[in-house]
Amino acid sequence: PTRVVTAIVLVAAALSALVLLPPPGWGIVVLLSVVAGAYEWARLIGVDARGRRFFVAVTLLAGAALLWIMVGRAWNPGIVIVACGAATVFWILAGIPSVLTRWQPASPVALAIAGFIVLLGAFVAIVALQAHSPWLALAAMATVWIADTAAYFAGHRFGRRKLAPRISPGKTWEGACGGVAAVAVYALALLPLARHAGFAGPIDAESIALWIAFSVALAALSRVGEHYESLLRRRGGGKGGGAPAPAGGGRGGRTQGAGRGARPG
Repeated sequence: PTRVVTAIVLVAAALSALVLLPPPGWGIVVLLSVVAGAYEWARLIGVDARGRRFFVAVTLLAGAALLWIMVGRAWNPGIVIVACGAATVFWILAGIPSVLTRWQPASPVALAIAGFIVLLGAFVAIVALQAHSPWLALAAMATVWIADTAAYFAGHRFGRRKLAPRISPGKTWEGACGGVAAVAVYALALLPLARHAGFAGPIDAESIALWIAFSVALAALSRVGEHYESLLRRRGGGKGGGAPAPAGGGRGGRTQGAGRGARPG
């Protein structure tokens, strides 16, 4: 019950900030979350206390500089393209292969660079979306929430085949498909609101198909990110839904079954 109440309060506070704050204020709120994420990332990749402080400081300074450039002076779409593009390229070319092979580089420096790219990419994306339209930012965040929630319930009810048993044993293919289906329905439900969110193009079959494909791809990448985090937790010895892998099981391996505390989905 305490966790549920805490989650409700945090979600209400985040939604209020998203809708009510101007872009600079919202950017500060998001930056604080990114700094917390930077600390957690540094802890999981195994750097010492000094390295964690350095990584957090660099992320904070870079995020503050980006915020100042984006909303403090003049809007610069080039920043969005570079930051979000770099993060997207990482997830496609490095994140997906890492999850599929259960491999990560041994160097904490390489993982720190990866964290720097994905954290700042997410920061720029959510600040840019809110500056364009708070409702567009909410739609993007809700896509991930819906995918995760639907995957949980679909996996709990129908889950049979494991999606990545050595990384996250509670995840199933049925849950993943349920999440994708829910996101597709959600994308269709948002179409009547497209004009209010600032979409000026024609709403035809092609644009609808592209919108659904984009929403599903976003949900799929969120699942990749979740599995990648599980690999990091394995590296850092934290709880990721499974017990430590046995010797020879691979860096990202997990053996604990879904019935022993793993989260279905």
